[in-house]
Order: sequence, then C-alpha cells, then structure tokens
Amino acid sequence: MEIIILETSAQVAERGAQIVCELVRKQPDSVLGLATGSTPMALYERLIEKHKTNGVSFSSVTTFNLDEYVGLDPQHPQSYRYFMNKNLFEHIDIKPQNTHIPPGNLDNPLAAGPQYEDQIRQAGGIDLQILGIGANGHIGFNEPTSSLGSRTRIKTLTKKTIDDNSRFFAQDEFQPYLAVTMGIATIMESKRIILLATGWKKAEAVAETVEGPVCALCPASALQWHPCTSMILDTAAASLLKHTAYYKFVLNEQDRLVERFGDPR
Repeated sequence: MEIIILETSAQVAERGAQIVCELVRKQPDSVLGLATGSTPMALYERLIEKHKTNGVSFSSVTTFNLDEYVGLDPQHPQSYRYFMNKNLFEHIDIKPQNTHIPPGNLDNPLAAGPQYEDQIRQAGGIDLQILGIGANGHIGFNEPTSSLGSRTRIKTLTKKTIDDNSRFFAQDEFQPYLAVTMGIATIMESKRIILLATGWKKAEAVAETVEGPVCALCPASALQWHPCTSMILDTAAASLLKHTAYYKFVLNEQDRLVERFGDPR
C-alpha cells in the first residue's frame, strides 16, 4: 500500500486527477470506477478543468460508479446518477452510454447486483478505482461487518451513515436506508485503486485502514491485500498514523526510482 501525504485537500484532489489523466492519456479506452462525495467531487472539478484547458479526452472511457440508493429515480436530485451527471459527465466528452450507475430503481432490486457484475465483466474489469472512505471505515456502501468477499448487492445502511447523509435531504423528504453497492471483492479486482481522504473526521478510519488489522469491522482495511493501492491523504486525515516519517521516506525513494526508470503501473 502506497501512502501519499500532502499538505492540503486541494493537493489531494490534484494528485488524484493527475493519476486519472495519466492513465487516460496512456490508455484512452480505460475503465474507471468512480465514487461520490465531497472529496471525489474536488477531483472531478480538476478533471473538468484538465479536459477544458489541457485537452484531456474521455470520449473512449467507460465508467462504473460504486453505488446508488435503492428507490430513487435517476432524475432525483439526491440520486448518484444525478450527482455524477451534474458534477462530471455533463462537463466532459464522455459518451452517456458508457457511464454506468448501479440500478437502484429496478422492480426487483435483488437483480441489480448480478446485472452490474455482468456489465463490469463485459467491460473487461476496472482499470482504476477511485474511492473515498467513510468515518466508520466503509468503502462504497460496504458498512462495517460487510463480508470481505462480497459482490455487488443490496446493503442496509448504518444509522451513522444515514445520519451523515441526512444533510443532503430535506426534513420531510424520503431518505433511503438501502443501497446497491459494489462489494469489497468487486472493488479488490480493480487493477489499481486510489483512495482519497481529507480532514480530521477521516483520521481514525485512515489509521485503522493502513495500520490496523484486516477485518470486516473496518471494510477499507481489505485494501492492505491489494497489490496496487495508493492512499492519498492530507495532513489532517493522516494525523493519527504512527509511521508517517517512514511513509514519506518510502515515497521519496519510490519517486527517485520512477524518475530514473519510469512508472511500471
């Protein structure tokens, strides 16, 4: 696991955007796994800027989002389809038919998981998965106690997650407590993963993910098993890590190797 600690949240978003753009330039038909939330949104703002000012093209890219609420129409302002359209897809040259969100409004929601898994397989798998992290260590909507071998499925949200997301819903508005989410095993099949975390509220989850045991109580800890994961953190999110000096030393030495021999990823 590569630990990248930067001073500010803006630098975290920029580093993530650079990784995405490097892949898209090298492999124009890349398959990207996308996340929602405030931290990924800062990354998306930079992707839009790089598309408009630097000519980065997403015309051949395919995307798969991590999750979607059950019971919300795609046009609902709180659906993740709506979020992605408004915050990324409508501002770049990606083909709408190449963007995929888990179907949260099927007549039989239990069919959503197998259908989504098939779509990912048919696309050849995910080349780069972008993740955020919840304060309780969840990735996607894989809440604590989720199986580390889980696939895309319906998941019941914890009260903590429901409360954290309640700010996005009006007081008298229906707020879903079920979601369709990629499973942890699905995420782990991605060729490369970058997890972005910023702010003090994420510090405990980051520390458990990086330095704690691999266990279902911290779903993100499964990333310790992934051969090509980068944790991109600001100083606040990294504040509870015990081995910060070593991570910075490792990154410095790795950068020297990449400068000399190139990045094999």
